[in-house]
Amino acid sequence: MKTVDEWKAMLRAAMKEALRARNAPASAVLREVLAALDNAEAPDVSGAPAAVDGAFAGSAGGLGSGEVARLALTPEAVNAVIEREVQERRDAVALYVSLGRHDEANALRAQLNVLLELQRK
Repeated sequence: MKTVDEWKAMLRAAMKEALRARNAPASAVLREVLAALDNAEAPDVSGAPAAVDGAFAGSAGGLGSGEVARLALTPEAVNAVIEREVQERRDAVALYVSLGRHDEANALRAQLNVLLELQRK
């Protein structure tokens, strides 16, 4: 299984390729997956240092004291994020087809194919 760093490197390389090829569906889905991984790494706000009174309202006291380490995702968590993105697109394709909106369904199918291809690598 790939680590989060390996996934991000692969996604960034694929996005660079998609941007060069002017492949809008591919670049959009790759950006969205990178954002989903970044969001999954976001720390819980309950772990943030308490605010102190000072020059700036609600600021943490001392240089760097407001920093909170990002969460480290396991390979299983990364795969879960990727799989969730795939499933969201499958559900949306089915919805658009049922509504007769075939252009939108085809655009999402293109995004889905990009994700499925990356999962095979």
